[in-house]
Amino acid sequence: MERDSKPRVISLFSGCGGLDLGFKSQGYETVWANDINEWAVKTFKRNFGNIISQDNIEDIDPYTDKSIPDCDLILGGFPCQDFSVIWKQPGLHGKRGNLYKSFLRFIDAKKPKSFVAENVKGLLSANNKQAIEQIVKDFESIAPGYIVKIQLYNFAEYGVPQFRERVLIVGVRVDTGFEFFHPEPMYGPEKKYPYVTAGEALKDVEQVTYNNEKMNIAPKTVEMLKLIPEGGNFSSVPKDSPLYVKGMISHVYRRIKLDEPSKTIIAAGGGGTWGYHYPEPRPLTNRERARLQSFPDNFIFEGSNAEVRRQIGNAVPPKGVEAVARALLPLFRETYNIIDLSKLKAELSSMSVQDRLEYRRNRKDLLIQV
Repeated sequence: MERDSKPRVISLFSGCGGLDLGFKSQGYETVWANDINEWAVKTFKRNFGNIISQDNIEDIDPYTDKSIPDCDLILGGFPCQDFSVIWKQPGLHGKRGNLYKSFLRFIDAKKPKSFVAENVKGLLSANNKQAIEQIVKDFESIAPGYIVKIQLYNFAEYGVPQFRERVLIVGVRVDTGFEFFHPEPMYGPEKKYPYVTAGEALKDVEQVTYNNEKMNIAPKTVEMLKLIPEGGNFSSVPKDSPLYVKGMISHVYRRIKLDEPSKTIIAAGGGGTWGYHYPEPRPLTNRERARLQSFPDNFIFEGSNAEVRRQIGNAVPPKGVEAVARALLPLFRETYNIIDLSKLKAELSSMSVQDRLEYRRNRKDLLIQV
């Protein structure tokens, strides 16, 4: 492709478009997308245009559907509920665990130069670690062959004001001769830049109009939050208080800490799971959640409060994938030295996923700054 042209992206399981937005900011163009959720599709259309379909991906045939264009890159965060560390992990045996095979079908049909798949940390341990091994093997087996490199990212280390761990699976077609390296973390202690903090992210957020409505909150909850310090959660409430609760998980009634990235923004749940402001004793607004997910203020979400919360919590933080997008650009600009990747593919294919992770950690020369 010409150096000044934009790499063309197909986006699957697109949600509201966080992954697409991160790549768009680095010069990519999404040309076709799909998601099954009505409100996510409306949000995507509002921010990217009428390029997304609302269909069950299992009903789409990328081999024969002429409305689906060719592409250079396929992006997608295939459904992760069955791989989450919070819930029981049916993994590949769950109702949604095998939806990644639709991702495989699109790669097989379109033969992109590269693909990027995102999922939760729990993917690494699901089915006694058999799920990720099978997924990587399936990706690698697609003709004409892909080199697959997998890495656990903490997006706070890539400029997102939120501690959020996610797995990124990056595949590059072997015949391109391009070796991809996961980018080096640049934010945090002893890194090039300090973490972006929640306090920095939420500066002047009250001036934003869209998606910034404050929720109704029970007086009892207000009094409980007053007992929880900055960065604390339900466990900070004294045991002799009539407002004391027990037996909950750590994100319940959790308040932000202004001088560090926020804890992970979650998509759904009641009973104190909304994420809470400090110093104000109230839930975060959706715009505040969007800021902590690194969405710009001009990105407008469609739907009810709960639906917008779901979209934001399920999204990939756009800022978190910008470094990956930049690291892949030479592949599409054809500004790299072509090498024979067949030996590397054979070497990686013989490794377990854990060995691959250790291989990268032990090879500092594989880290790049972008």
